[in-house]
Parts: sequence; C-alpha cells; structure tokens
Amino acid sequence: MLLVAGGLASAFVVAGGYVWGAREEDGFDRRDEIARRGAAVMPFDLERTTHVFTKRSDGGIQLVVADDSDDSEQIALARQHLRDEAEKFRRGQLDDPARIHGTEMPGLAELEAGARRIEIDYEDVPAGGRISYKTDEPMLVAALHDWYDAQVSDHGTHAAAGTS
Repeated sequence: MLLVAGGLASAFVVAGGYVWGAREEDGFDRRDEIARRGAAVMPFDLERTTHVFTKRSDGGIQLVVADDSDDSEQIALARQHLRDEAEKFRRGQLDDPARIHGTEMPGLAELEAGARRIEIDYEDVPAGGRISYKTDEPMLVAALHDWYDAQVSDHGTHAAAGTS
C-alpha cells in the first residue's frame, strides 16, 4: 500500500542536522512528495531556482535565486513569494512551511511561538530575493538552524546550505 499521507515518512534527528528517511519499501520518496507539496505553495519552479539557507550566529539568511539570472519570470515569482512569506512569518504564520514539510518539522513550533521576537527583513537581490532572520535568543537561533537543516534535507538538489 502506498503511504503518502502527511508525516508518514520516518524522521530521524541526527547530531548536527535533520534527515528524513525515504520509505522506499512503500514506494514513497520524501523528496518527490516535498517537491509536489512545494509546487502547490511556492509559485516559482523548483527546477529553475535554488534555495540557499545560511546559518549565522544571530539567525540566518534564506535566499531564493533563479538559476538563470535572465529568467525574469522566476525572479519575480521568487521575490513575491519571499515578500509574502516574510510578512506571514512576522505574524507567526508558518502554515506554508508546515504544508510542505509537515507540522512536526524541526524548529517550526518554536518559530511560530517566537516569531515576534525575530527581526525579519526582506530585500531583492540580483536574480531573486532574500529574507534575513535575526534574534538574540539562543533558543530561537537554534530553532532557525533546525528549520534550515530540515529544508536543505527535504529539498535535496533544490536547496543548499550556504556559508557565512
């Protein structure tokens, strides 16, 4: 039987990161499911863009850029999505990441509860957009880092961990 309902993939927390296990025996591949869910939430094409999540000591940077710097459609879609997500995050509304990654996503509950204590800034960058997250609360920094690790793991080749 094909098990595809939210949260049925095995989740494992490992030292320094977060990994979702694929349930191949059930014909289920988590990254394929994440790509399907992501397409319903994110208006840009995951095959034509890249997410980069860079951890910082006070939070981090979330970047989405078009793989082709001349792809004005993907650039506009990524920018609008990140603007919208930054505004929702400021209000503690992380329903879009939950719809993509599941409600048990590492860091999600802490970020929803503490969103108003995180400084969130959006800006256009060449070929896309960037959200900066800053806080002086170590627990929220750790939650952001866990949230980043989950996204990099889940998005596979569509995401990367950045370097400061």
